[in-house]
Amino acid sequence: MARDYYEVLGVGKTAGKDDIKKAFRNLARQYHPDVNKAADAETKFKEINEAYGILSDDEQRARYDRFGHAGVNGAQGSGFGGFGAQGFSGFEEIFEEFFSGFAGRGGGGSRRRGPVQGTDIRVDVTLDFVEAVNGAEVPVEFERLDTCETCSGSGAQPGTQTSQCPQCNGSGEIRQVRQSFLGSVVQATACPRCGGSGQVIEHRCKTCDGSGRKRQRASTTVKVPAGVREGLQIQFRGEGDAGERGGPRGSLIVYLHVRPHEFFQRRENDIILEIKVNVAQAALGDKVVVPTVDGDVELVLAPGTQTGKVHRLRGKGFPRLRSDGTSSGRGDQLVQVVVEVPTKLTDDQRKLFTQLAQSLGTNVNPQISGSNKGFFDRMRDIFAGE
Repeated sequence: MARDYYEVLGVGKTAGKDDIKKAFRNLARQYHPDVNKAADAETKFKEINEAYGILSDDEQRARYDRFGHAGVNGAQGSGFGGFGAQGFSGFEEIFEEFFSGFAGRGGGGSRRRGPVQGTDIRVDVTLDFVEAVNGAEVPVEFERLDTCETCSGSGAQPGTQTSQCPQCNGSGEIRQVRQSFLGSVVQATACPRCGGSGQVIEHRCKTCDGSGRKRQRASTTVKVPAGVREGLQIQFRGEGDAGERGGPRGSLIVYLHVRPHEFFQRRENDIILEIKVNVAQAALGDKVVVPTVDGDVELVLAPGTQTGKVHRLRGKGFPRLRSDGTSSGRGDQLVQVVVEVPTKLTDDQRKLFTQLAQSLGTNVNPQISGSNKGFFDRMRDIFAGE
């Protein structure tokens, strides 16, 4: 009995196309008969391809989810699980990874390597907490490969020319035909003499030693949008290494880190601040000044404030960052009150607390429903001399 296709690929039924494709590629690498010499590798490889052929096609996947194998039996006559144009495209990608270029069953014409895009460069940037809220322009310095100015990227000494590689006849590839259970497969590898360029350099550029690129120091200003968080990556296209043979530059990938703040903490787009007040402020109420990322603001504490009371300062949090780098509105600042009980008292303070303790009593009694004589009222009576 055929195994469940999701089980074959090791993914859940809610897996997206990218997850399915990733699972397929990993398993195909593992069980391809030209790589895995186990007796059951070919069978497993066919099973993997059959599962991918169904689950990578929206229509066939929908039928399979509804009716199981019975809903896609007609698509399995080829032995590859309904490999149509979409499924086989993924299959070709696997061969490309195995053989450095898949020319189709039975082979194909020569292929000369063209321009190659430059690699990406990683830069780590650390922001202050307030900079993460408001955004910032941060100067960064890094090293990258730039096109050699002496030879303009050709790798040849000025006044000389490159010539066609005699080993690969300018194709940049050495091809071999291998036989597999699928038939003839062309394996293409980069020519070892010219490195895949198809050209050989008789007189190398002295500035870049024939590479066509030279490592140099570069600097730029990174504009960080407001509302970023720890671990966010920002891509700046065209700021990475110069490409080979006239290829475009790679990207500069900026990894953002946010330095912890002395007082503030972040929760989603809100900022959390804990303040400590004494028992008198909590009991009598008070006006206190609290910090925000926009400056100090006055906060009114109501009489009888308890530990854990949260005050919301609207619009004092992080901007809500969109995927395009813009922001929409801001979160809030949540101020949590902690009533601090003193551990050291002066003689006068001790006398006052002793009077308060005698007035309040030491017994723990349940709260009387509807009582209008609470803690605040009793404390007011004590200080009034009643």
